[in-house]
Amino acid sequence: MSTTSQFTERDVSEFFDQTTQTYLSFWDSEGVLHTGYFADADDTDYPAAADRTSDILAADAGIDTSSTVLDVGCGCGNFLLRLAERTGCRGEGLDLSIERVRFAQGKLAERGDGLPIAFRHGSATAMPYGDGSFSHVVSQDALFLVPDKPRSHAEMFRVLTPGGTLAVTDFLQPVAEIGEAARRHVYDRVRWSSGYSLDGYREALTAAGFEVTVARSLDSHIRQTYRVLGETARQRAAASDDEAARQWILGFAASCDEIQAAIDRGEFGWGMFVARKPA
Repeated sequence: MSTTSQFTERDVSEFFDQTTQTYLSFWDSEGVLHTGYFADADDTDYPAAADRTSDILAADAGIDTSSTVLDVGCGCGNFLLRLAERTGCRGEGLDLSIERVRFAQGKLAERGDGLPIAFRHGSATAMPYGDGSFSHVVSQDALFLVPDKPRSHAEMFRVLTPGGTLAVTDFLQPVAEIGEAARRHVYDRVRWSSGYSLDGYREALTAAGFEVTVARSLDSHIRQTYRVLGETARQRAAASDDEAARQWILGFAASCDEIQAAIDRGEFGWGMFVARKPA
């Protein structure tokens, strides 16, 4: 067994800055990067499942037209764009990768419909916002990458208004020690230092001052996400005439297999959490 490696915020930002254009070019030009919530075991529609995750999280958080929302680790901006379009909320997206922030800003500019949102480059451990700036803080599959997780929890607590809501999905590290294969193919692959179990995540949010109302395991959905993505990748590789793209996609398919194996061994998980800052 082995422990996870220790990466810095610079390691994380450089990794995503360096890989964003390759991902967008070879795999997904829309930048959909989060896990899907599938309707049932036979569901293979990943984009719809990814949208369903966003919609469930927004509903659990109670986001509506009166909400001011901060999306921490907003990536390519899809979640906040969807929130603004469907609920009429206002807000900002914050991400450590300048390349993903630029992509999100470009998508927002293309819409041309005056959505009251913006995207900013910055760290979850030193947010460029005043105390109590947002009624909601949300995040999808991003906070696990923050090396100093207690600091990010304190910052999310700080920028929420009293009575405000935190709603996140995030990857989990169910066990303290993981095998070499999981460390290499799941954790080190995306510069992930370490994580929490489901219970550990709830305890960490409580320690930061939050009142946790939802702590839900979604492991079956994350496994299905990578099963569907792996199958899709092999189909696309077989149909590709671009050798560089084909090799990248086959490598992604192999990663999907390794991730499923780590889930089956109990070394990788996914959870949803909703918490409130006391009024």
